Amino acid sequence: MIRGGDIVKGSCLLQKGQPYLVVDREFHNPGKGTAVARIKMKSIKDGSVLSLTIPTQQEIEDAQVDVHTCQFQYADLESYHFMDNESFEQYEVPQAGMEDKKLYLKDAEAYELTIWDGKVIDIKIPYKVVFTVAESENYVKGDTVSGATKPVITETGLTVRVPLFIKQGERILVNTETNEYLERVNS
Repeated sequence: MIRGGDIVKGSCLLQKGQPYLVVDREFHNPGKGTAVARIKMKSIKDGSVLSLTIPTQQEIEDAQVDVHTCQFQYADLESYHFMDNESFEQYEVPQAGMEDKKLYLKDAEAYELTIWDGKVIDIKIPYKVVFTVAESENYVKGDTVSGATKPVITETGLTVRVPLFIKQGERILVNTETNEYLERVNS
């Protein structure tokens, strides 16, 4: 059992006998009454979406899942391929339903796979990831309007708006929840 206030994005809950993955959550604390968590969940079996409003002190049944740290190997047309860092077990994760993860997966990087009933149900992407700028336009000296940005494309194909001084080949730190540039990484 998990309290409504402890539910986070990526939690796995049981509803109607099915596992649901929390894809969004928002806390609401009205002036009067009890605080509530508004959550949006996606069914792992059929992809249907369910929205719930749960008081933060109320308990709800959570699905018992395993989390394995695995190394991303490669992606083919239909699946992502991972290898468990400890047991060397191979996991083939269908891309269907997880297309949004593709731009954040980097070869040989470690990710946490959430497994329920022998099936991978989620790939946890770190909050911050370092990317290398693969494509960038140069700017002309004098184009230095305060806060000016330009789009760049990373090695995985992710498009990020960065300050004008960022060049091709440089490494940048990106917030994966908002796709915002955080800082240049010196290596």
